[in-house]
Amino acid sequence: MAQALAMPVAPSLFKTGNPHYSLTTSTTKNLRFPTSNKIGGLSIRCARVGGVEIPNNKRIEYSLQYIHGIGRTRARQILNQLQFENKVTKDLSETELITIRDEVSKYMIEGDLRRFNGLAIRRLKEIQCYRGIRHIKGLPCRGQRTKNNCRTLKGKRVAIANKKKAPR
Repeated sequence: MAQALAMPVAPSLFKTGNPHYSLTTSTTKNLRFPTSNKIGGLSIRCARVGGVEIPNNKRIEYSLQYIHGIGRTRARQILNQLQFENKVTKDLSETELITIRDEVSKYMIEGDLRRFNGLAIRRLKEIQCYRGIRHIKGLPCRGQRTKNNCRTLKGKRVAIANKKKAPR
């Protein structure tokens, strides 16, 4: 079988009348290349909204939250404006998906939103305001305490050598 796959293929060996391409080799073995996306009788269809593939097995309210810039409130707002019920994504018809795509495209999402936020932070850094300096140093900008927490921004703890503990 491995030899049959490694053999060069002439264009005249393809049959175009079949829904599947059939490849015949000199060893009279037929190889078929399916053209549809069926696996074991199941058709795979990923819904794409806002340039993101949203999961098929979840309800549309939660599937829309996979798009950067759409949270729970905005997803519910979109469904209310379109007067859709909260169905599973794979049960949506093509026309419903098109109307959802049109509604989602009205908002700033994904790349545009990331670019907008990045420019805002860059501007804060350039003008050297308090928040910009905190961004530069990698510290929290919104008034949180830094003695014990904010490990996400500060990074891993660094041990200080020969630090003596205070006597009790």
